[in-house]
Amino acid sequence: MSLSHQNKISLAKRWLPLALLVLIIAALYFTGTYKWLSVEALVQNYTRMSQFVADYLLFAVLIYMAFYVVAVALSFPAAWVLTVSGGLLLGWWIAGLATIVAATMGASILFFIAKTSLGEHMRQNAKGYVQRMRDGFQKDAVNYMLFLRLTPVFPFTLVNIVPGILGVPFSIFFWTTLVGIAPGTFAYAYAGEGLDSIVRAQADAYEACMAAGNATCGISLKVGNIITTDLLIALGALGLASLIPIIIKRVRKTPA
Repeated sequence: MSLSHQNKISLAKRWLPLALLVLIIAALYFTGTYKWLSVEALVQNYTRMSQFVADYLLFAVLIYMAFYVVAVALSFPAAWVLTVSGGLLLGWWIAGLATIVAATMGASILFFIAKTSLGEHMRQNAKGYVQRMRDGFQKDAVNYMLFLRLTPVFPFTLVNIVPGILGVPFSIFFWTTLVGIAPGTFAYAYAGEGLDSIVRAQADAYEACMAAGNATCGISLKVGNIITTDLLIALGALGLASLIPIIIKRVRKTPA
């Protein structure tokens, strides 16, 4: 096999994952499939989905996990709606466990895309804040990863990509993701289960509106019903707690 042919194969392996990701995003956008990841879609289809879950629980869990893997891998900003929907339809503990596994799988796909397709170029050109993040990851990757996962202020997609670019070992990325997203995931799933009466009332009102032949039937369920200040404070406290080992280590190194 010639060197040129080997280079072509290497380039194909490097860029194929990213190319496939772009194609899938385009397909979902132009077909309108992305609209299913919304509070409105949840309310509009709540009755049918609830009945499907009651009849085919295992199949429903597998479908939910597949949707979640795709949503995370494609970096859909509304993926949290799936967690809430899962808690509402499947129950908080089933949805929590399924989400943790599926989200970690989706995050791992992004990690490998960042590592193979974008990593080499971005590592060579890392400057400023990215360079400081690299230094932090190299010194204490575990605690930095746990902090980034536990604290809700950092975009989930960014935390999937940056470690791959900066050379964090996959084993550390995988288990810190699995552990770090657990508290927030169960919190959102639990919040979703608690919305049953609200969503059911919204769904009944929407179906009655549609049955009456009205041209516009609105939905008044707000994000604030799900993401409360108490929830964000609790998740923020978890993130700060993950920094305690780093602070202790630095204090010990500081000369008296």
